[in-house]
Amino acid sequence: MGMAVTHAIASGMGGMRAAGDLVARMQISRGMKIDAAKAYVAEKLGVAVADLTDPVIMTEAREDLNLGLLHPHAGSPKCMEAKFNIAELLDIDINCVDKFKQRASIA
Repeated sequence: MGMAVTHAIASGMGGMRAAGDLVARMQISRGMKIDAAKAYVAEKLGVAVADLTDPVIMTEAREDLNLGLLHPHAGSPKCMEAKFNIAELLDIDINCVDKFKQRASIA
């Protein structure tokens, strides 16, 4: 049930259009309760907790911090680059980022 609830809450926050995906990552990776996860993400993004659900403010914040956009444009980070930036900003481990780094250090 935990993942279904987390997904439902993140989707309700607008997912990647806002900060739902980032809040969900904190809940899953650190086991944070939703209020603590929202406060942590808001602090890292430099916005108010109430702004986390505003797609206009969050699009600007995500663009400024290179965290990926729902509809990326030329020059904006996509895929792995966005995940690398999210992992660094939120100070969390993201499995695919860690595996990518491992493979890069072997080569």
